[in-house]
Amino acid sequence: MKFLRILSVVMVTVISHQVFASTEVDPLPSWNDTATKKSIIQYVQQTTTLDSKQFIPVSDRIATFDNDGTLWAEKPVYFQLYFALEQIKEKANQHPEWKTQEPFASVLKGDLEGVKKSGMDGLVKIVMASHTGMSTEEFDASVKAWLKTARHPDSQRPFTEMVYQPMLELLHYLQQNDFKTYIVSGGGVDFMRAWAPEVYGIPKEQILGSSVKTEYKFVNGKPTIMRLPEVNVNNDKAQKPLTIQTYIGKKPVFAAGNSDGDLEMLQWTKSSSYSSFALLIHHTDEKREWAYDKNSSVGHLEKALPLAKKDNWNVVDMKQDWKQIFSD
Repeated sequence: MKFLRILSVVMVTVISHQVFASTEVDPLPSWNDTATKKSIIQYVQQTTTLDSKQFIPVSDRIATFDNDGTLWAEKPVYFQLYFALEQIKEKANQHPEWKTQEPFASVLKGDLEGVKKSGMDGLVKIVMASHTGMSTEEFDASVKAWLKTARHPDSQRPFTEMVYQPMLELLHYLQQNDFKTYIVSGGGVDFMRAWAPEVYGIPKEQILGSSVKTEYKFVNGKPTIMRLPEVNVNNDKAQKPLTIQTYIGKKPVFAAGNSDGDLEMLQWTKSSSYSSFALLIHHTDEKREWAYDKNSSVGHLEKALPLAKKDNWNVVDMKQDWKQIFSD
């Protein structure tokens, strides 16, 4: 009888373990069971287990993410440009000279190729004319109003639904394991702060990006911060580590990007004294999204990809590593 009782206890224990294992929640269900997914889970487990040699204190679990092409799509052009183009059209009545001035004439004609031909100087003119000359509150309201009706030209989805489901899961997985997640993007910081907290679960103060200069003044007797038509910070490439140091003050241990503009942030992260993780998103899925890298006008990826392979960074092959791209 004693033997039977012992045997029954052993069987219950084994069965309970099997049931628990079979019902354990997958933290990254939109990822295929490839080496990339396994590496992410292993890293999180090792760095959050107290008796692990790779354990990282909660206060130092800093994770930084690029936005365009890393957390949401960026084709055929950066989504913030669509907002800028719409703002130019709305302001056209106040600027009759735009009908003959480039790049504004191309904007008003809906000639996106003409806008692209204007180059970086033209894009800066568009952004300055559409993003400044107003208070921070007015700008925030204009972004939110645009997002309510704006649709991606190819998918016809709201732009906030062009977010990558696998990356949302990764953000939440890190957050659940006490990583403090930041956006460190080349996109406009105030543009992202208008919608990203709700979409990503990241508060405004943890969103860093490019900015225009501002001025504190009284408008109609009310303290106001006005947006001026001058670039303050272009948060790209080598500027990203500088921004991280200025506003976070700690080196990340986890970083994700998708282009050469993120290279320095990934290098900075890999130089941490803690166990670190660099994740490079490679757009390889021409059917479910777009396939592009070194020949792309946005998300240009030439230098970072061979370096990632050389230094054993983790590269996401979207076609192979992701079960789905966007939310159903």
